[in-house]
Amino acid sequence: MPTQPVVWETVGREFVQDFTIFSAWHVWRRHPGDGREGRFVVLETPTWVNIIPITEQGELVLIEQYRHGRDEVVLEIPGGMVAAGEDPRQAAERECREETGYAAAQPAQLLGVCYPNPAFQSNVCYSYLWRGCRRVAAPQWDRHEEIAVRLLPLEQLLELLRTGQIRHALVLVAFFWAVLSGELPL
Repeated sequence: MPTQPVVWETVGREFVQDFTIFSAWHVWRRHPGDGREGRFVVLETPTWVNIIPITEQGELVLIEQYRHGRDEVVLEIPGGMVAAGEDPRQAAERECREETGYAAAQPAQLLGVCYPNPAFQSNVCYSYLWRGCRRVAAPQWDRHEEIAVRLLPLEQLLELLRTGQIRHALVLVAFFWAVLSGELPL
């Protein structure tokens, strides 16, 4: 017989460690129906954003940067963490300016929201599209960033996706939202 999943009751929480970009917690939860209990690891992570910038000439503004988790240079779109109290759209536009130096006059358009990994992460990721971008300033990278900005014709997007040149899951989600909404053709 099929069951309907329910929200488990939180019966305890214990802080484990702060890792700057996330904090780890042990969370004890109880199933409200049968009383099962368990300890689970939850990473409390700030809200994330990413943004697909498209220039006035119809080019994608992509970035390449070294990623410590994969120990390789990765092709992706600008993105990052939302500061406490910051609007996600403004955070996405800020990340684009900081990482690429590109911006547009009109506000970025929300494409969609996803849960990066709801099994053990608490956050969401907002994906935006920003049309009419142009270079307005030099990039302002964080201390450990070194980014190459790549302008590519929009027509090359499908080939980048098909050949696995873009593998960052949240970047793939952003492009999925853009195609699904009809904002980007394939």
